Amino acid sequence: MDEFQRSWLLAQLGPDTDPADLERRFFRLRSARAVALEVLGERRAKLLADPLKVTVDGVVTMDLQENLRGIERQIDGVRRAPAPDDPREEGEEKNTLVTSAMVPSRRYR
Repeated sequence: MDEFQRSWLLAQLGPDTDPADLERRFFRLRSARAVALEVLGERRAKLLADPLKVTVDGVVTMDLQENLRGIERQIDGVRRAPAPDDPREEGEEKNTLVTSAMVPSRRYR
């Protein structure tokens, strides 16, 4: 895994994600998108394993349904967004950014 793929994964999964774990997964799966989807799938499964809403009358209410929806939106976004190791389609042009300095053509004194 190169630095660009690692940076993309950390941007998708959060900076607290263990880079060594990402390396092991990438070695096995060989795709940054597959690694991101696997990690997000595990997070989703962990949320589904516990009750999403717990209420103790008059004391506390804990609702994790929005967290689940957020992870599902994130999974959908990772599926749609271009990954750094996606193969380029044939004939697709590479975007290039060019900058130049602009100076006035005449200077008055």
